[in-house]
Parts: sequence; C-alpha cells; structure tokens
Amino acid sequence: MGTTEQTLPFFTQFFQFQASYDDLPTFSFFVIAMAIVTSYLILSAPFSIVCIARPLAVGPRLLLIIFDTVMVTLTTSAAGSSAAIIYLAHNGNSAANWLAICQQFDDFCQRISGAVVAASITVVLLIFMVVLSAVALRKH
Repeated sequence: MGTTEQTLPFFTQFFQFQASYDDLPTFSFFVIAMAIVTSYLILSAPFSIVCIARPLAVGPRLLLIIFDTVMVTLTTSAAGSSAAIIYLAHNGNSAANWLAICQQFDDFCQRISGAVVAASITVVLLIFMVVLSAVALRKH
C-alpha cells in the first residue's frame, strides 16, 4: 500500500491525473497501523519464546494476550476503514456525487484491494492466535 500510485496522462504530459495512497487519510492510517502491527509482531517474538520455554509464566502470557488483542483491533479498524474507501473507489456514490475511479486507475485499485485483502487475512490469523493463546493460558 505504501508504494501505490498511478499517473494518467490527460491531453498532454504537462496535465496529468495522479492517484496515490497518501491522497486519502484512510490509506495513510492503514500504512501507519500496519507498520505498528508489524513492528509489534517482530518485537514480541522474544516474549513469545519466553512463554514457550517457561509455560508456567502467567504474567508474560497475559501481557501478550492483551497486546495481541489491541493489535487485532488496530488491524481490524485499518482494514475496515480502507475497505470502505475501496468500495467507494469501485462503485462510487451517486447520492454524494462521488464517481467510481477504478475504471481509470485500475492498477491503483488492484494494489490497494490486494493490501486490504492481505490485512483481512491477517485479522483472521491474529484472532486465531489470540484464541490459541487464551486457551493455552487457561490450561495453566
């Protein structure tokens, strides 16, 4: 998503239409939120290893479950808000006089749609991880 942009020439090379992810604050939020989630997942790996090595350590496991749940929430909000904007980009809204832009900016729309699909899959995997961690915590 962070590198997504497309330029369409209009009449001459000096007058062009451009679509970029940072044109819409929702996509900027998506990029920042996914960077935070990715950073958290990388930084939480050592704590996860500690929880595997010491299964009776309840404190680190509970902390991981809490932060994992926050990351699920952040990922869900980023994916959901971006999905709403992508829906408008594909279909438009005649009541608000917003035109669908995906007929013209097809590469742009495909890339942002792919990023949101990947984020939605990430939400499902993170929810599975939180449930699995909660079940493991309950056993001990």
